[in-house]
Amino acid sequence: MNFKTVAKKQICTSIDGGSCTNVASQTLVTKLNLPTQPHPSPYVIQWLNQGKGIRVSHRVLLSFSIGKSYTDELWCDVIPMDACHVLLGRPWQFDRRTIHDGYLNTYSFTHNNRKIILTPITPPTTCPTSTTTLSTLLQSEHHEYQSFTEFVLLGLDEDENQTQHNLSPHVQALLESYAQVFPAEIPSGLPPKRSIQHKIDLIPGSALPNKPAYRTNPQETIEIRKQVDKLLEKGLIRESLSPCAVPTLLVPKKNGECRMCMDSRSINRITIKYRFPIPRLNDLLDELHGSTVFSKVDLRSGYHHIRIYEGDEWKTAFKTKEGLYEWLVMPFGLSNAPSTFMRLMNHVLKPFLGSFIVVYFDDILVYSRTTEEHQSHLSQLFKVLDQERLYGNLDKCEFFTNQVAFLGYLVSEQGIRVDEKKVQSIRDWPVPQTIQQVRSFHGLASFYRRFIKNFSTIVAPMTEVTKFKTFTWTPQAQKAFDELKRQLSTTPVLALPCFQEVFEVDQCDASGVGIGAVLSQLNRPIAYFSEKLNDAKRRYSTYDKEFYAIIRALTHWQHYLISKEFILHSDHEALKYIQGQHKLQPRHAKWVEFLQAFTFTIKHKSGKFNKGADALSRRYSLLTSLQPKVIGFELLRNEYPSDPDFGEIYTSCQNHAKGEFHICNGFLFKTQQLCVPRHSIRLVIIQEAHEGGLAGHLGIDKTTHSFFLARMSRDVEHYIRRCLQCHKAKGQSTSHGLYMPLPVPVAPWEDVSLDFITGLPRTRRQKDSVMVVVDRFSKMAHFVACHTTYDAVQIATLYFKEIVRLHGVPKTMVSDRDVKFLSHFWLTLWRKLGTKLKFSTSSHPQTDGQTEVTNRTLGSLLRALITTNLKQWEDLLPRAEFAYNRAPSKTTGISPFMAVYGLNPTTPLDLAVLDTSTKFSKEACDVAADIKSVHQRIHDKIAKTNELVKYRRDKGRKHVLFKPGDLVWLHFRKERFPSKRRSKLSPRSDGPFKVLAKVNDNAYAIDLPGTSTASATINVADLQPYYDPGEPLPSLRSNFFEDGDDDRKAPVQAHNPTSTGPTQRWINLVQLKYPIVKKLEGDLGRLIQILEVRLYREFGLEILPNEALGWCDRSLSRIVVVRCLKRAQQNSPKVVTF
Repeated sequence: MNFKTVAKKQICTSIDGGSCTNVASQTLVTKLNLPTQPHPSPYVIQWLNQGKGIRVSHRVLLSFSIGKSYTDELWCDVIPMDACHVLLGRPWQFDRRTIHDGYLNTYSFTHNNRKIILTPITPPTTCPTSTTTLSTLLQSEHHEYQSFTEFVLLGLDEDENQTQHNLSPHVQALLESYAQVFPAEIPSGLPPKRSIQHKIDLIPGSALPNKPAYRTNPQETIEIRKQVDKLLEKGLIRESLSPCAVPTLLVPKKNGECRMCMDSRSINRITIKYRFPIPRLNDLLDELHGSTVFSKVDLRSGYHHIRIYEGDEWKTAFKTKEGLYEWLVMPFGLSNAPSTFMRLMNHVLKPFLGSFIVVYFDDILVYSRTTEEHQSHLSQLFKVLDQERLYGNLDKCEFFTNQVAFLGYLVSEQGIRVDEKKVQSIRDWPVPQTIQQVRSFHGLASFYRRFIKNFSTIVAPMTEVTKFKTFTWTPQAQKAFDELKRQLSTTPVLALPCFQEVFEVDQCDASGVGIGAVLSQLNRPIAYFSEKLNDAKRRYSTYDKEFYAIIRALTHWQHYLISKEFILHSDHEALKYIQGQHKLQPRHAKWVEFLQAFTFTIKHKSGKFNKGADALSRRYSLLTSLQPKVIGFELLRNEYPSDPDFGEIYTSCQNHAKGEFHICNGFLFKTQQLCVPRHSIRLVIIQEAHEGGLAGHLGIDKTTHSFFLARMSRDVEHYIRRCLQCHKAKGQSTSHGLYMPLPVPVAPWEDVSLDFITGLPRTRRQKDSVMVVVDRFSKMAHFVACHTTYDAVQIATLYFKEIVRLHGVPKTMVSDRDVKFLSHFWLTLWRKLGTKLKFSTSSHPQTDGQTEVTNRTLGSLLRALITTNLKQWEDLLPRAEFAYNRAPSKTTGISPFMAVYGLNPTTPLDLAVLDTSTKFSKEACDVAADIKSVHQRIHDKIAKTNELVKYRRDKGRKHVLFKPGDLVWLHFRKERFPSKRRSKLSPRSDGPFKVLAKVNDNAYAIDLPGTSTASATINVADLQPYYDPGEPLPSLRSNFFEDGDDDRKAPVQAHNPTSTGPTQRWINLVQLKYPIVKKLEGDLGRLIQILEVRLYREFGLEILPNEALGWCDRSLSRIVVVRCLKRAQQNSPKVVTF
């Protein structure tokens, strides 16, 4: 076919339903000198010409017209071809929704409510070589055009309801499955009775309206009669005898038809209003973040899906020239109709709202992240609509689009932008001639104010015009009028808010006219805010204006910012320190109080503060060029040969390693421990290992972990006993209750415990507590400074920021019963992440003993590291964490660093002598195998240690078990029952209380009185069995001297081998820890030898002649060992000689 372009040139065009793109020939573009652009996605094709591939690298925006009825423009790829000038492929057919009738061989589509049909004529027998004529017939008027083609253009007017849709196959299949949801007309009859019906409650004592019918011309009368008859036929209205009535009127629709409505103003004035919430547009848009596929479903005659409440029909009566009628379904125009309809939509779509559907009256928007997900969402929606007998209007629906027009905006994956069709009316708005026209334009433009930066400042001159009684259009108002139109022509695409990202409030500026701000994420604007200042606020100082701009911006976006930490940018220097000022003006005090509800960081944009970053970068370059060198250790190499402790070993290890000893770089090592000879540097090394910058005043075992010295334990203990800082910082350790170890973990950072240290001095960063997170497998800990007032959301954010980014999400988490950890947000978050939460027994912190011990250790470390200023603890926290994780754990035998990473970090002492190449000489697979074996050894070590500790803790304690229904006494702990322990004379226990359930052997659920607010889960340590005082005593004997019943005290029995005295308890302990000893029963000499070996390996002790009692001042356990050995020697002196 032939049609004219913008250049008024006839071109040859083909329609190809198999082409995946629109194509313009290179010849056409060259001859008409059309501007081209580089193709955003170049590609190669081979289907037009049969030769080699053709690269498509440019495209052209082609404007054209067909007759007088259709003008359009489209993007075409520029390709050299001879078949035609322009080829209209599937993109044009899809966008215009063309319909191909294979039987009639026609193409049809709708444009501006007019249907265009392309129909064929008999093609010529030979292809013409010159221009011929062709008849173009229009139904409304007949004209002849000179043309060359094999099609004719036929313009026919058809009803909108006859329009068909060209949909993709999967959409078509879905619509066919739910064809009953999209009928051409709503089925006759009333909708089903629902729980939601429209009720009209009139104000008592009000006069009923009785308005006459409006006068209408003959055409309007016919249209009203036609629609009334149609409604009577469908059963939606009926004739009425109501005492009140309102007139009817016709309202034009977009397609040129008219809708009959009632003028219900008089009945609305006496109706009681019901304030069901209508959704805010911005709230609906906020839910669409991350969506890529959209569909929009419009309900057909939505109000008619709701019945009028039975008995209220007479209140809806309306008049026409022919009679009086009343509605049986909800009509348009009633004051409470929007609220009733939104109630119905929210009720029907409640399972989907906030998940993949937003609804605004009869507009339903479905949003999804993938096509497959979207098809499932549509299927669920159609199923509900079918069940509720709600019908859609297929002509107004859109399916599977990447961009959809919704409530005046265009929504896509990139965000939201203005709808060009809506903005065009603003651009075409004539210059206002009255104050009312100014207000109308201002109200229309304000709909898109979130897209325009400093909107209030721009429109301020126009606002001034409306303040005067007489209309005066000033040059400033005209400039603002033009600027506003220009801004609406270049509006940005606003991002949709993502509540997982950090919000930024930027450009909180103030001018002489107004204030403004920008809400953004990831450097993309989300919304603009502006406000015009009144006369009083214009007299504020610059400081107050900028401060006020921040307050108003935070108030406007409070729903985004109140529950999240955000960044506040400001170009006013003084605002950085507003929260640190002690004396505030009344106005500032009110604003600062408002700011306390937010968690934010102020960033000033002044350039001079960037010098610090430059200085840091130079400092980093300097540090990378330095090599560490620790002096003093070279002396050790010269001392080894003559040292009485290591001289002989050093000489024998010159050629090869001997046992656990080897030489590296001239230094003697015992495994990984540096051997220190008897030299003055010995004291320096002990001092550095105990209280160095990265040490932390740890105990004997952890201080001696990296070094081996003769009489090592004695010398280190001697030094630590005289460490003043340790005596000031560390308190006595307290014993735990009954020991019930948690299940042994199997890998690092799968099972963690979480607790807080509170009550610390507030630092300059306003931190006053520490979040302590401990890995129960490796014993590694992280110490994170925080604030006591942090809620569950802020704690979760901090945990993900500091812990999850390093170690991932744990499988289990042990914590106390703080309200933060029992909140709905915290429980829901970890349940969705698959983490099982375990809570300690109320007021019994020993349940989470691991974290409690770590808390005490951290407290000791901080007290030891802090010198004078107690508020420095936050700066010293990284040093304390390093010292803790670098030191070996008694439970695992290795440091947390080694358990997690397979190696220990270097310290200043390590830098001196260790050859780092020896640490990384293995192949990757060997290293992986080593780490795996280390993890297995740690698991076995923890299990064995738990068994050993449980044996130690439980001996001498009574194992009490209760059953549900038992009565018990309850001990009042001060932490759990503060009101019961106000006085030293208050009772310490109360009861009896019934046992409801057994949680485990150490915890029970107790039936507490209803007035108690404490947790009902009580540790067994606080429970005592209750004995009924009314229970009778057992019967007494009548004869004091019956056989076998002598009341005299039995004589003391001889020594029982199975008794649990100190010696036997030690032997039992050794047998428990070393099962091989059980096989040596009867061989006391061999048992003593094993004890001797274990003493040397575990305590660094040697059994020397006449020195068996030399260790009695060490600990009770060692005294018991000495007694055991001494008694064994007396009983069998031939076995061991000291």
